[in-house]
Formats: sequence, structure tokens, C-alpha cells
Amino acid sequence: MAVLDTVVHIAVLLLGVGIVARTITSAIRTLVLARSARDFVSALLFLGYRKLFMLRARRARTYLERDRIMALYAPVSLLSLTVMWLSLITLGYTAIFWGLDTGSLYDSFTLSGSALTTLGFARTEGTGIMVLVFSEAIIGLILIALLISYLPTMYSAFSHREAAVTMLVVRAGSPPSAVELISRAHRIQGIEHLDELWEKWEGWFADVEESHTSLTPLIFFRSPKPEQSWVTAAGVVLDAAAFYASTLQVPPPVQASLCIRAGYIALRSIADHFMVHYDPDPAPDDPISISRFEFDEACDRLESEGVPLKTDRDECWRNYAGWRVNYDVPLLALAAITLAPYAPWVSDRSRPQMLNRQEPARMLAGTDSR
Repeated sequence: MAVLDTVVHIAVLLLGVGIVARTITSAIRTLVLARSARDFVSALLFLGYRKLFMLRARRARTYLERDRIMALYAPVSLLSLTVMWLSLITLGYTAIFWGLDTGSLYDSFTLSGSALTTLGFARTEGTGIMVLVFSEAIIGLILIALLISYLPTMYSAFSHREAAVTMLVVRAGSPPSAVELISRAHRIQGIEHLDELWEKWEGWFADVEESHTSLTPLIFFRSPKPEQSWVTAAGVVLDAAAFYASTLQVPPPVQASLCIRAGYIALRSIADHFMVHYDPDPAPDDPISISRFEFDEACDRLESEGVPLKTDRDECWRNYAGWRVNYDVPLLALAAITLAPYAPWVSDRSRPQMLNRQEPARMLAGTDSR
């Protein structure tokens, strides 16, 4: 029995060490590592909360109500991460202390909780145990400090992202539309000035790729206004740039082409985090979610408003589809994952796995075509 008891204590001790090591790794991957890294522990928490929030969102009757529910998903999950990590550290050290035979399971839990909270109400003897107590206290303080520094960084990136999304309403309406963006540019200042917009959004895509792959909870932080979304904004700008490069009678669209490339690289990098399957090297004639009929309708509207278009409509369609195929699947997948609001050619054809969007184009109360 003595041998069996020793084996059990050693096994529990090793289990505790494993829990502590895995928890620290999870925190490093989530809060410190400056690149996209999937973490099972964090993903499990976010997935669990996702299921709970989706159960509540299913009962919502309007998109506005669903948006209010899902707006809490990312903040609640993020704050719960620290609680989960601290709980796992407590559990791991409880197993370590019990494995080292510091007393009963209750005594080990009390010692672990006292060390983690740095309250010091539980006493113990032995240099080795005291070193472990101090190490747990330090780990707890580091986790809290990391979260405190993590939140301002995240909200700074969020604010920078949303400034451009909000300003897009002026150019593309609400809900935003690529055709509306080009139409307004033509009416107000001329489409030749759109190069400035493409250059600005090229930088925006680069920033979003960096921040949303290293600070992955940002993906689920919803815009302050329910009719806006970083995903639909990205889709509208990419479609407008693709239209500009393929269909409009303009000088060589160098800046628009760079914007499209920056955009689909960013969307693909973010989609990779969710293991979205797409063809990394699609053929220009591969199928896309936009039909030729929809493309012709958009061209007819722009032509009726005096926007200069190329004469060969078939070639324009081939060139547009050749651009769109690079970002079509990642864009629609991210729209479904984030439950993005309605926007033509983006979320109106995405397929959320757990929630059907049945509202028409004007499902957002109070929205207009500003």
C-alpha cells in the first residue's frame, strides 16, 4: 500500500506540473506571442462561450437584438480567460502540494489559494515548498499584469480599425456598397482621386492582418454601430477596388491592385486561424459567389450615372472575377463567423453555421443609404 500511495502522489504531482506548464504556455500564446498561434485552452473557452451566446442569440427576433447579445461575447470571453488561467494554476499547484505530501487535499488547496492571491493566510514549512509558494504568487501577479497591459493594446487597435470603418459610411453608404462607393466618388470629386483611398486601405489591411492574427479576440469585437462591421467594410473596399481595376476606364490601376492584394492576404491570414479551407492559388475562371447578372446590373447602374466604363463587358467580367476569386471564400467565411450585418455581395451570401439570417436588406431598424 505504501508503494501504491507513493506512485499515486508522484502521478498527481506530475499532473499538477503539466497543468501549470500548459496554463503558462496558453497565456504566452494568447497574450505575449506576436503572431497567430492557435491555443487549445483559449479556443476551448471561446468555443464554450460561443455556444452559450448562440443559444441566446437564436431566440432573438431581430438582428439588432442579436447584435446586442453577441457584442458581449468577446469581452466576456476575454475577461474569463484570466479567471480560467488562475483557476488552472490553483488546481495545478494544489496537485503539486498534495503530491509533495503537504497535508490533506483541503490543506493543499488552501495553501495554493493563499499563495496565488498573495494573502499569506496559510503557512507551511520547508524551503522547497516555500519556493513553490513564491513561484505561484509570481505567476499569478504576472498573469494579472499581462491582462492589464493587453487590454489597452487591444482597444487601441480596435479604435484604429473602427475609425476607417466609420468613415467608409460617408463614401459607401449604410449598409455599405461597392457600387455606391464608386458612384459617390464619381459625383463628388471624380474617380481619379480614388487612388488615395486605395492607398489608405492598403495600410488598413496591413494593420488588421497584424493585429487580428496576434490579438485574435479582436476578430469578434463588434463595431459600435450594429450596421457596421470590419468584415463588410473590407469586402466593400475590395469589391470597389476590383471594379475599379477591371471595369472602369482609368489609367493603369496600380494602387487599386496593391490594395486588393493586401486585402486578400489579410483575410486569408485571419481565415487561417479558423482553418477555413480555400484555394491558395485559384484559377481566374474559378466560380465565385457573384453572378454575371449581378455584375451586369452594377455596370448598368454606373453607366447610367455617367461613370466611364470599358467597352468589352465580357473582358471586364473575367477580370473582375479573376480578382474576386482571391478573396471570395475567406471573406464570406469571416462574415459568417462574425455574424456580420447585412451588406450586398458580402454577408448577404455568407452561410453562418449556427444562425440563419432571414432579414431583408432593410433589417436594421433606422439604417438608410446615407
